[in-house]
Amino acid sequence: MATGGPAVSSSHGERTSATRAGTASAAAGCGQAPTLRDGTYTMQSGGKSRSFILDVPDNYDRNRPYRLVLGFHWWGGTATDVATGQTVERDVWSYYGLKRLANNSAVFVAPQGLNNGWANAGGEDVTFVDDILRRVEGNLCVDTTRRFALGFSYGGAMSYSLACSRPNVFRAVAAYGAPGQISGCSGGTGAVAYFAAHGVSDNIANARSMRDRFVRNNGCTTQNPPEPPRGSLRHITTTYSGCAAGRPVAWAAFDGGHIAAPQDGAPGDSGSRTWLPGETWRFFTQF
Repeated sequence: MATGGPAVSSSHGERTSATRAGTASAAAGCGQAPTLRDGTYTMQSGGKSRSFILDVPDNYDRNRPYRLVLGFHWWGGTATDVATGQTVERDVWSYYGLKRLANNSAVFVAPQGLNNGWANAGGEDVTFVDDILRRVEGNLCVDTTRRFALGFSYGGAMSYSLACSRPNVFRAVAAYGAPGQISGCSGGTGAVAYFAAHGVSDNIANARSMRDRFVRNNGCTTQNPPEPPRGSLRHITTTYSGCAAGRPVAWAAFDGGHIAAPQDGAPGDSGSRTWLPGETWRFFTQF
């Protein structure tokens, strides 16, 4: 990957891609007859009963290492909301619109937060994620070099927390509308591919600060990426230059508030018209 040169900014969904990094590393579940299927599972984690929803690709091949994508819900949301997409556009918005784009190339997991949030007290939600990975990868064929996490609002803060605490576990993380470090940032010095999206009418200063941690960690060239003016009804995505090979940082600012499915040319959420799933999926699948 060429890491020099200017950062690339784009509007209306156009962007450049980075490199393909790493080779597949098969989880323990590869080659085994799976006992996990689509559905909701409960488990003990940190002495508490926790649950998650699992979506396995159609025609699952136990000898094929799949991407693994964890989608975290917002405050007051649920794992079911993420898995179904029902709060924006059912099925189309499943896993923030990524399941449709994945076309059976990924295993998806929607964890359920305690009290419908991700306070991560004492790191318990990070431990829960560790336990989910252990269970899923012990049963299904996952490429352990291609684990991804994303979420909106509180879910974005939880994804950020994983970027801080598990940079060697997750290949890339996406945080949408993260209001701040409300799920914590244990560690926070490692490099990980990082994508963030935030509305200019939202609390964007916190999101910029969170982004800048990984600009520094990833060795990217510092800059103030352009952001669309209010009333423009468009977005601008900037891919930073100078980042360590395989550790890109991308920043998508849009004219809007605290929403998860922004669209160009109109206000509010749209599962069908939003540009965000496509940009996120391109960011994830460059690896």
